[in-house]
Amino acid sequence: MDDLGNQVEKIATKTADSIRKVIDKALSARNTVLTIRVNDECNEKLNMLVESGLFRSRSESAAFLIQEGIKSQQPLFDKIGNKLKKIDKIREELKEIVTQEITQSKEK
Repeated sequence: MDDLGNQVEKIATKTADSIRKVIDKALSARNTVLTIRVNDECNEKLNMLVESGLFRSRSESAAFLIQEGIKSQQPLFDKIGNKLKKIDKIREELKEIVTQEITQSKEK
């Protein structure tokens, strides 16, 4: 029975270490400061993550959750990115049209 307890403890430690590595990797590239407002429920969840010892601060837990949310919605961001490229192209075309019109009106 003692051996089983040791095995469970080893697995739990490995799991915690793996989670910590994922979290550290996700948080290592943070370089932009944001000020955000959250509702009470979100604040409670962020505090839970800190109290559990997974994160050192609510800021860390929020950054991790934002990154994970973005990852989980990557197909949506891909679609948005494609639409933004089209919008940029249309803007450039409009600039060209306006420039041509201005040039032509000056020539008259």
